[in-house]
Amino acid sequence: MNWKNDISAASDRIAGHAQITPVMQSAAFELGYPVEMKLEHMQHTGSFKARGAFNTLLSMNVPAAGVVAASGGNHGAAAAYAAQSLGYPAKIFVPELAGPSKISLIRKTGADLSVVSGEYANALTEAQAYEEATGAMQIHAYDAPATVAGQGTCFAEWDRQGLEADTVLIAVGGGGLIAGALAWYQGARKVVAVEPETSCALNAALKAGHPVDVTVSGIAANALGARRIGSICFELAQGIASVLVPDEAITQAQQMLWYSHRILVEPAGATALAALISGAYKPEPGERVAVLICGGNISPDPLAS
Repeated sequence: MNWKNDISAASDRIAGHAQITPVMQSAAFELGYPVEMKLEHMQHTGSFKARGAFNTLLSMNVPAAGVVAASGGNHGAAAAYAAQSLGYPAKIFVPELAGPSKISLIRKTGADLSVVSGEYANALTEAQAYEEATGAMQIHAYDAPATVAGQGTCFAEWDRQGLEADTVLIAVGGGGLIAGALAWYQGARKVVAVEPETSCALNAALKAGHPVDVTVSGIAANALGARRIGSICFELAQGIASVLVPDEAITQAQQMLWYSHRILVEPAGATALAALISGAYKPEPGERVAVLICGGNISPDPLAS
C-alpha cells in the first residue's frame, strides 16, 4: 500500500467532517524538558476514532442495512456519530466493560446499541454475526486499511501544525492509532508504543514474534483492552520501541494534566504521558518529545446530573 497517498487522500476526504484539534507545548510536568501535545480528546465524541469512521464511510458504498461496529466504547461512539452525520443507520455492540459514560454517549447518537457481557472480543463476535446476517458494513475499530488511513490523518495534521518533536509517544490498544502514525511517518520520526502493564497486546506480540491473545484488565481496559493486536499494526510496528506503564502512573498523568492545564481525560488519554512521568521512556539529552492525548471520555461523567 502507498500509505502516504492513502492518508493524504483521507485528509482531503474527511475535511469538514472531523475536527482540527489543537496542539500545545507544556513544561509543567516536572520532567526538565518541554512536551508537545496534540489534544485529540477534543475530537468529535471525545477521541481520535471519528477520523477512521468518517474515512471509512466516505470512501465506500454503504449498503441499505447501514453499518455495524464493535467497540470498547470510543470507536462505537465515533462510528455511530459518523453514521448519523451522513444519514446511515448504525448498529453498535459494546461490552459491559465500556462503562456507563461511553454507553450513554453512544445512545445519544441514536444508534441501535447492544451491550454484551465480557470484553471487546465478545462484542466483535456479535458484530461479525450481525454483519453476516444483515449485510451491514463493518467499521473495524483498528484493523482495516480505511481505519488506519483515517487515524493517520491525525499525524499529517500535526505536521501541518508545526510538530517539532523527534519522538512521538502513542497509547496502544488494538493498534489503529499507532499504525496510522507509523504509516505516515515511515521512520521520519521515532514512534514509541505505550501500553498499560495489564493490557499490552502489541508488547506481547513483539516479544512472541506474532500476534497473540492476552488477558486485559486495569483502569484503561475499556479503551486499550484489545485481546490481540491488529495485523496491520503488527506489520508496521516491527522494530519500534514498546514500553509498559502501571495503572498508578496513568492516574498520576491524568492528575498532572488536570492540575497543570485543566485537561480532563480518561485513563487511555493519559497513558502516553504516563511513560514520561514514570520513566518508562527516558528521552536522550536534547531529544524532543511529543505525546498524543487520545481520549477524553472519563467515567463516570464528572458533570452528569
